Amino acid sequence: MKILLIIGVTLVAGCAAHPDPIVDMKGVNVAQYEEDLAQCKSYGDEVKVEKGVAKGAATGAVVGAVVGAIGGNADRGAGYGGAYGGTKSGVSSQREKEQVVKRCMRGRGYKVLN
Repeated sequence: MKILLIIGVTLVAGCAAHPDPIVDMKGVNVAQYEEDLAQCKSYGDEVKVEKGVAKGAATGAVVGAVVGAIGGNADRGAGYGGAYGGTKSGVSSQREKEQVVKRCMRGRGYKVLN
């Protein structure tokens, strides 16, 4: 199960192609922007991606084991289900984290383009 968690976290890290918001910087005080971005990122850090991966992996492993048992290979089904569930949950958690940062920046008056 631990290897599935590592695989899921690695895949999620690879999916985070552009986690920072793209902001129209015209007329923006760069020092204030950096401070606001750091604060908004700290709010985003409250979304626990690792917990999402672990929960998704556990759920996926159970479902995969049941489906695999029907086909005669519960272990393989659990492995595939765990990897799929962990990755899917991790990607979802990462997106939520990015959205928190973007909403925070919009709330502070920045023109977020993505």
